[in-house]
Amino acid sequence: MKEFFLGRLNMHALPHEWFSVGGTAGFMGLFILAAIILTRTKRWKWLWNDWLTSVDPKKIGIMYFIVGAFMLVRGGVDAIMIWLQQALSSGSSHGYLTADHFQQIFTAHGNIMVFFVAMAFIFGLINYIVPLQIGARDLASPFMNTLGFWLYIGGVVMVNMFFAFGGEYAATGWLAASPLSSIQFSPGVGVDYWIWSLQISGIGTTLGAINFIMTILKMRAPGMSLWKMPLFTWGSLCSMIMAVIVFPLLTATLFLMFFDRSFGTHFFTTTGGGDPMMYTNLIWMWGHPEVYILMLPAFGVFSEVVTTFSRKSIASYTSNVLGMIGVTLFALSVWLHHFFTMGASADVNAFFGVMTLFIAIPTSVLVFTWIATMRKGRIRYDTPMLWFLGFIATFTIGGIAGLILAVPPADFQLHNSLFLVAHFHSMVIGGVLFGIFAGLNFWFPKFTGFRLNDKIGRYSFYCWITGFCLSFIPMYILGLMGATRRLDHYDGATGWQPLYISMFIGGLVIATGVALQFAQILASYLQKYRLRDETGDPWDGRTLEWAVASRPPYYNFTVIPEVTTRDAFMAMKSAGTVKTVYEDIIIPKNTAAGIYIAIFAFFAGFGFVWHIMWLAFVSIIGAIVVFIIRGFHDDSEYTLTAAEVEKLEKARIAKAKLAVPGKYDHTDEDMGLQQLIGISYTFLIDIVKNKRWRTW
Repeated sequence: MKEFFLGRLNMHALPHEWFSVGGTAGFMGLFILAAIILTRTKRWKWLWNDWLTSVDPKKIGIMYFIVGAFMLVRGGVDAIMIWLQQALSSGSSHGYLTADHFQQIFTAHGNIMVFFVAMAFIFGLINYIVPLQIGARDLASPFMNTLGFWLYIGGVVMVNMFFAFGGEYAATGWLAASPLSSIQFSPGVGVDYWIWSLQISGIGTTLGAINFIMTILKMRAPGMSLWKMPLFTWGSLCSMIMAVIVFPLLTATLFLMFFDRSFGTHFFTTTGGGDPMMYTNLIWMWGHPEVYILMLPAFGVFSEVVTTFSRKSIASYTSNVLGMIGVTLFALSVWLHHFFTMGASADVNAFFGVMTLFIAIPTSVLVFTWIATMRKGRIRYDTPMLWFLGFIATFTIGGIAGLILAVPPADFQLHNSLFLVAHFHSMVIGGVLFGIFAGLNFWFPKFTGFRLNDKIGRYSFYCWITGFCLSFIPMYILGLMGATRRLDHYDGATGWQPLYISMFIGGLVIATGVALQFAQILASYLQKYRLRDETGDPWDGRTLEWAVASRPPYYNFTVIPEVTTRDAFMAMKSAGTVKTVYEDIIIPKNTAAGIYIAIFAFFAGFGFVWHIMWLAFVSIIGAIVVFIIRGFHDDSEYTLTAAEVEKLEKARIAKAKLAVPGKYDHTDEDMGLQQLIGISYTFLIDIVKNKRWRTW
């Protein structure tokens, strides 16, 4: 009876290792602190009604940013722990981590950074910006959007749940290589947590991708044909089409692995006639396009940044779009280069090697269009433009390394080395994270109503680019010297330790850059009057998101604009002001159904992890019931009348005019680090002494 109700869950599953106890205490402390603040400020109802149940894509986008930032710190700590272990564990010294614990951290770092950091930021940007860029008031399905977000949150909780129950995560590498991930070699619950965190969040990603595609195809402003869409929207469309193609592959692959582990099937185990290479093919048929799913929206960000800060149109719009489409097509046909060494024929290896080389062509086209756009432009080197220039440098290094790895004989020598790891990070950090940071700096005034502090933003960029060079250039060298990936100890006679120490120092410099990014946001908040965006167009933008106020109203546009050209807002500014004619607007109502379904999905996954089958099946039924009830719920919209819209617009304009400087605003220059430290100290003391949180 006990086994029926609790499955494999017992007292030993509770935290007992230092890292699981510490992780559990840390997460509980954060939740308790948040609960205390919300209770003292009486903000529980506000949080539930205005944010958690909201279907506004802008608010959902901001929630993606907040959770993604938290997971960036979580995954970054894992990276620092990995580099510290490698810096210490040479010769007779074995560092501070066991081999098994090191492999768990290694796996968690990869999963968190790809699934729960990069995907969160990309989906946050798409949620907030794409509807504004295409002149839409919302997404095609507001409910599907909130459901996708909360399934992502379910995956976030699941990937961290091992701290509280189980005490172990997968030690299999970030893609859970078979047969290492089989029940024979990984009998604990770590791989099961890996499966269900990816499964829950992956289903949410698929739903979100379908929603974005339908929004872009069906909800564009009048006159906006596909060939007049902004380039960030094009990058997002190509990315989401790939996601719809390959994420169902991930879902199916994870189910097959779950069946092998829990029900004794043998899809991927040779003992029962299965084939581990089938798993390798399936996971990389998803895994390599996933990199470009992340990169294509970042390419769109760079296109918007370069045109805006060069103050001219893109050099060749058609070439840029065709470059994105070319990347999308080639990305679906290169997955086998991830296992050239695993026994495929020479003909097969040659085909995938050639296709991998070909994908450099559309990518190069994109880079050349950006460089050509900068030529003879009146370039402004604001922080978003610095992130673009950093991308060009790091992405070029990673791209050249990728061309080397595309040649099968070279890959045979370098495949399992740190050279490959360095290449991957050059592409993902330089291509994805730098694109995200450029986008956040670029669109931050649209999100908040005030710009980010440029001086501290520059400091952050310099730390990131310096830390990148200190960490990943030595990694290329170590790979050429024979250092393998996932290495937690090495012989002191190799002479590798100085390079590993450099990697660790680089990690600390990057961590400083992350800290400065949080400081940049704090400084900007303290200076928000001086940095405020009164026009909605702080950069002299070219696309429709700059046509609305900063921050946009929840209905985005008072009147849907008519589009006649590609740079729609630039044309509107040239034509002059158009008189606003207010009209009734249909607004979707908030709903908590997505939260309830995600909770049921989480408990279903938890039940399967611990073999509590009654919990899993009851939760699945609960999720289906909530979904059906929501499907038959007719009262999901309300009408905002033209008179109410006019009243809201006048109130917003009046409020903007009444804004006054805060006591921490500086009007003479950007706040530097020294001023930030002093003012932050005064600010915190002011909060504590005067109990200002009550007024917030």
